[in-house]
Amino acid sequence: MRPIWKGTISFGLVAIPVSLYTATEARDVSFRQVHEADGGRIRYKRVCELDGEEVPYSDIAKGYELPGGEMVVLSSEDFSNLPLASSKEIDVVEFVPADQIDPMLYSKAYYAEPDKSAVKPYVLMRDTLADSERVAIVKVTLRSREALGVLRAHGDVLVVHTLLWPEEVRDAASLAPQTEVTVRKQELAMASSYIDSLAADFDPSEFTDEYRAAVEELVSAKTAGREVTGVETNASSGGEVIDLVEALRANVKAAKEKRAGQGKRAQPAKDEEPAEDKQPAKRAPRGGAKTGQAGTRKTAAKPRTSAASESGTSRRASRKPA
Repeated sequence: MRPIWKGTISFGLVAIPVSLYTATEARDVSFRQVHEADGGRIRYKRVCELDGEEVPYSDIAKGYELPGGEMVVLSSEDFSNLPLASSKEIDVVEFVPADQIDPMLYSKAYYAEPDKSAVKPYVLMRDTLADSERVAIVKVTLRSREALGVLRAHGDVLVVHTLLWPEEVRDAASLAPQTEVTVRKQELAMASSYIDSLAADFDPSEFTDEYRAAVEELVSAKTAGREVTGVETNASSGGEVIDLVEALRANVKAAKEKRAGQGKRAQPAKDEEPAEDKQPAKRAPRGGAKTGQAGTRKTAAKPRTSAASESGTSRRASRKPA
């Protein structure tokens, strides 16, 4: 991986030099626009609408369109003069409980790698955040744009999440049901029973991108000259529910039968309890699930030594065994 940003994490009189790396990557299926008749690639040219001439990339600037249609041309020099105080530092503003951050605000994630000279303060910041169950609210400028962000501990590393600004989240008030609805206790009980029947601890490795796999199989089949077969889909129409309680009861029964079948395949030599008697899986504590840090960190943690017993031995940067 190559760093996309270099600077310092700054809080108080402490400065920790770090490099940021993109933490995620899209694995979407990529297509090209082609001419259907012969497969030739479709190409686009940058053409000026006023003179019809093709414009080289070096001559392209940014323009801000005013409400009346007038265009204000902004050059690279104009942007370089903008007052971005956090262009080379991740400025810590405050520390807040992790569960106060609405997941809807999260945008992109970046791993922070410490400079070799800053390992000890980096580890101190990482462990302090993890122990406090708080995250740091920061300001940082990435790709010439100032962003609000969250700095948090994730296992053995610090992660910076950029956040959306409050005005970038749309108001959903108009989408809420506008009519008053009465929900019976029996309906709530059946809905709760259905949730309990599917309760589990989240493991992302159990899920796969079926669309991507189907497209890759389609391409492979066409490349090999094989016949492409369709995929069976659920024939349920998903129409209006006449009896909500009966529909929920059917869902609960189907979920329990599915769980029971999966259990028998996993443990054929053991006698299983009836699906109805099984207890739902316990969820992880809310704080750990929110921050994604507690479970990973505790399994890799090593016994801590007191300051008096360190005797010059620096704390290790990673808690994982070598």
